[in-house]
Amino acid sequence: MRILLDTPIYLWWLMYSTKLSSSARDIIQDATEVYVSSASIWEAGIKINSGKPEADLDKLIDNIQASGFIELAIIAKHSRQATQLPDIHRDPFDRMLVAQAMCEPLRLLTADNQIAQYSELVDLV
Repeated sequence: MRILLDTPIYLWWLMYSTKLSSSARDIIQDATEVYVSSASIWEAGIKINSGKPEADLDKLIDNIQASGFIELAIIAKHSRQATQLPDIHRDPFDRMLVAQAMCEPLRLLTADNQIAQYSELVDLV
């Protein structure tokens, strides 16, 4: 299975957080390909600059490859798809992740109930 990690899922993975369930960890470990969107790095950078969470953005970037994950760049078709999504969730980063999952296609792992309403490609973990 090919999966895309929502931003908190990626951060929880790196921090070995108990917020990430063992079943979610199993899904990530068993996946054939795991993607982290450049949108997630952008989102994390904004949050880091505002003081939450305390993290090193360069390490978040380096840990994509170190974790055996693949960076997923934002391309034009992702942007178009994001603008065509129903108005379920207003967060532009989450909308982009949904759009990327739909375009590629990838299973999007999230803990956000609102995101799960978009598509059968979204897995609530």
